[in-house]
Amino acid sequence: MVRHPDTVVLFIVLSLVGLGVTMVYSASCILALENFGNQYYYLQRQALFSLAGVFLMFVVMRIPYRFYYRLSYPILGIGLALLTLLHIPGFGRSIGGATRWLQAGAVVFQPSEVAKLAIVIFMSYSLSKKQEKIKTFSIGFLPNMLISLVALFLIMKEPDFGTSIMLVVIVLLMMFIAGTKVRYLFLTALGSFPIFYLLIARAEYRLARILVFLNPWIDPQRAGFQITQSFIAFGSGGLWGQGLGQGKQKLFFLPAPHTDFIYAVIGEELGFVGTALVLALFLILVWRGVRIAYRMTDPFGCLLAMGITAMLGIQALVNMGVTLGLLPTKGLPMPFVSYGGTSLLVSLIASGILLNISSSAVSERPTGALNTAA
Repeated sequence: MVRHPDTVVLFIVLSLVGLGVTMVYSASCILALENFGNQYYYLQRQALFSLAGVFLMFVVMRIPYRFYYRLSYPILGIGLALLTLLHIPGFGRSIGGATRWLQAGAVVFQPSEVAKLAIVIFMSYSLSKKQEKIKTFSIGFLPNMLISLVALFLIMKEPDFGTSIMLVVIVLLMMFIAGTKVRYLFLTALGSFPIFYLLIARAEYRLARILVFLNPWIDPQRAGFQITQSFIAFGSGGLWGQGLGQGKQKLFFLPAPHTDFIYAVIGEELGFVGTALVLALFLILVWRGVRIAYRMTDPFGCLLAMGITAMLGIQALVNMGVTLGLLPTKGLPMPFVSYGGTSLLVSLIASGILLNISSSAVSERPTGALNTAA
């Protein structure tokens, strides 16, 4: 039975976007006034991106998801081309020692956000197409891993360590769901540890983040400044919070209060209740996404739904884990909520694809959405 798009997913996405616009203004108004002389600077931009993103989501929601099956190679090519442009002199824009942005006139965007969705679409296509030989090394594993490594290499050159790790997790998860032999995935994960260790050990700032993660108060004025200020924000919020707009840590204490650490601002102003509500919304979104994938009879749709759900869910949980000190500090925005046009637009486009897939999900669990399911 053909169903309408999942209204629960739609409600959660719109709720998170609305919360994001509100919290971006609360977290950034003083910062915007100081830097631009306009307290509404970030609010205006976030609202504009939100309107554009929601419009695109509704447009994409009407496009049959199988459309991306036919365009998987061009989409992958665009994603990799944008990542490559970052490393060509004159194209990439460097901020804080990292070259993660492309600028075209007044438009600045982050290619890695586009590339993540491109990889998810391509992996869904490739893994579903190779279902009969998914357990073979030369067909089911190696080509998919090589494509992923190209994207991983380009993202690491920016450098963007956090996005790289997230991409590895998403790819391995999708390959596991598709039925790739577990020993291939296990050996890949095992072999990646020495590489990640060297990348951490050879970069002083990464090593400092690991040490601060183990003991946040070892260097509270430098390497540990972000996380200790985040702790203060959460602690000040208590159960019900200080009240919307009443937070103090955003007043030049908490770095990036409107982007990477917006969850800490939510904790201070809306309290434990507010943070628990945000967590609940994302957990329900993940549950509904998995449910949609679970009920798909088409392997491509199943994998695409799982990939998008993982992309949104993992990034949200990592953002929360960082601000709570449960993970090493890394700059990843919270989907739908943090300030940032590229992340918001890509997240809403991905949500539109997921909503279209949901309209094709059957009402009962299929006997085998993937050949490996049992």
